Amino acid sequence: MDYLLKTEPSTYSFADLQREKTTIWDGVSNPVALKNMRAMKPGERLVIYHTGDEKAVVGIAEATSEAYPDPKQRDPKLAVVDLRAVERLPRPVPLAEIKKDRAFADLALVRIGRLSVMPVSADQFKRILKLGSAK
Repeated sequence: MDYLLKTEPSTYSFADLQREKTTIWDGVSNPVALKNMRAMKPGERLVIYHTGDEKAVVGIAEATSEAYPDPKQRDPKLAVVDLRAVERLPRPVPLAEIKKDRAFADLALVRIGRLSVMPVSADQFKRILKLGSAK
């Protein structure tokens, strides 16, 4: 399975991830988003989506760990995952374009706009790469 991770670029952007190369993805508190994060496996591909004014998929990352308890929090329900930057998409894929494309009709980004971590099918991942002019 592949996943989409949402982030507010003014808080943490894909450019930040590229500069740092790796990060601990934290700050997720929604139970459904946490369930999705706990299902991640090392090597799974992740699309990074910027919220706010941008509203577009901007880059590709990869999970480098399974989910584990957030070391900064005392709440055992909270989890984090390690990831690394793979590549910035040559062309961002805006939410408006995703909503118009039938390939994404069942994508949670279209159906459940507030969810911050969601599964993406292999076909949807390929379609995002194509729309983003990735290799």
